[in-house]
Amino acid sequence: MLAPESWSFLQSLLVFAACTLVIGVCGTWITGVVDQLADRTGLGEAVSGAVLLGAATSLSGIVVSVTAARNGLPQMALGNALGGIAVQTAFLVVADIVYRKANLEHAAASAANLMQNALLIALLALILLGPTLPDFTVWGIHPLTPLLFIVYIYGIKIIGDVHSRPMWIPRQTPQTRPDKPEDLDDVPGFRVLVPRFLVLMLVLGFAGWTMEQAASNIAQQSRLSETTVGLLFTATATSLPELVTSIAAVRRGALTLAVGGIIGGNAFDTLLTAASDVAYRQGSIYHVMPDSVKVWTTLTILMSAVLLLGLIRREKRGPGLIGVESVMLLVLYASGVALVVLRG
Repeated sequence: MLAPESWSFLQSLLVFAACTLVIGVCGTWITGVVDQLADRTGLGEAVSGAVLLGAATSLSGIVVSVTAARNGLPQMALGNALGGIAVQTAFLVVADIVYRKANLEHAAASAANLMQNALLIALLALILLGPTLPDFTVWGIHPLTPLLFIVYIYGIKIIGDVHSRPMWIPRQTPQTRPDKPEDLDDVPGFRVLVPRFLVLMLVLGFAGWTMEQAASNIAQQSRLSETTVGLLFTATATSLPELVTSIAAVRRGALTLAVGGIIGGNAFDTLLTAASDVAYRQGSIYHVMPDSVKVWTTLTILMSAVLLLGLIRREKRGPGLIGVESVMLLVLYASGVALVVLRG
């Protein structure tokens, strides 16, 4: 097979379409596996969606950002890492459209998802704080990088505690779909589920990485900037597994998993920035963050805050049955895309 950089525009489109098909099939399968692992482990859909589904669907994004950083393309690495979070938040609107019985934010009420969103906002704020801190590194790694890992691990721990010992329980309504584990007699054992999960994760990762190569070729032939390619094209391409898995979860009736997979995956994706800092050998990656990425990160914090308000408010029905907050998410994301395109 020809090297990716030698693909023509048409070949890149065909590869992109083929990878989309693979992601669609495997994304649907892995959602069912994670749903069963949530029942088998007792972690619940929200935590399993954050850790297992988030890691599986983010594998391709990790490869892209780390590779770009190691190759001396920090703007591409940061754009892919932080651009994907906004894209995936907007994907929740698509999942909301698919679920027609009520607003997804109302039906998937979960204290764990609220805390995951708060954790995401905290991690994004730390990243945005990075460029204002002293440009100091130890072995080429900024002190903020290990702090991001520590905050994430601690956040996941307390979210797990909330699931096992909740101090806040959402009000149940006829439209609410709580996380109810299946009968374990009907759920395969770990010896079956774990290999399935690992194989599907690797296939998703390879398909996402190949898709990114095609997307980069398409974007570069359009003569867009490195930051624009990262924020829009590669971020969207490597985020498609999240879209597929969230829709698959909605169709399975695993609404908490659908929301938790997106929000938890977003929190996991902030670690792509930390991993990129480790891979970037020219110093602190936070201090070469372009203004467009800073604006995009600020916009992502705003989108996450709007989503958090929607999850707390739990509007049953809104415009087009998707809720006011979903409309606002679409407007904010479209505004962000327009700003990136206009700035070049």
